[in-house]
Amino acid sequence: MSEYVFDVGDGNFAAEVLQSDKPVVVDFWAAWCGPCRMMAPVFAELAEEMAGQVKFVKVNVDENRKSAEKYNVMSIPTLIMFKDGAPVATQIGFLPKDQLKQKLKEAFAL
Repeated sequence: MSEYVFDVGDGNFAAEVLQSDKPVVVDFWAAWCGPCRMMAPVFAELAEEMAGQVKFVKVNVDENRKSAEKYNVMSIPTLIMFKDGAPVATQIGFLPKDQLKQKLKEAFAL
């Protein structure tokens, strides 16, 4: 995993995501999910490019069911963008890097 992407679980979701002073994009994923594996390098590249502006975290849905259920994650990968502790946008499924970067800029008004 990238030094710019952090693993978050049910136990620290509130502290790492909801109480973050930066906008946060959460990647809900699972190891067995093909599109999730396709999204991982895109997510890592954007995390490095946008370091300091946006926090990038991953939540394994198999290990952290409470967080996934709370945000009604039914398909993976699901990316949820949080700003000031509230979800502001959602992306379900794989998205190429340029399109995802644009979506993040729009969601977070960057």
